[in-house]
Amino acid sequence: MWFQKEIVLSPRARGFHLITQEIIQQLPEMSQLKVGMMNILIKHTSASLTINENADSSVRDDFESFFNRLVAQDTPYFTHIYEGSDDMPAHLKSSLLGSSLNIPITQGALNLEMI
Repeated sequence: MWFQKEIVLSPRARGFHLITQEIIQQLPEMSQLKVGMMNILIKHTSASLTINENADSSVRDDFESFFNRLVAQDTPYFTHIYEGSDDMPAHLKSSLLGSSLNIPITQGALNLEMI
């Protein structure tokens, strides 16, 4: 069985956010799959996707600190600032992290747990 669905995520401020549950809630069809692959694409050029730890929120805080230092806003040599001084940094962060993920589905659930 193949299916494709476009879902809309709730708006969020800049930062690293957990979105797994919001995606799962919009995909009840997944419970019918014994085995499969989920391909997730975020259709925004200044947003990205990554899989990381969700047990400790300091991981997300540290990611935010690292990427804000790696690609700082208010950098004087960026010329693409149409939507503000964080515009080009957001595009670079998205390119570094990527805009899609492939996640295995096992017994109707995302196979993200470490055993």
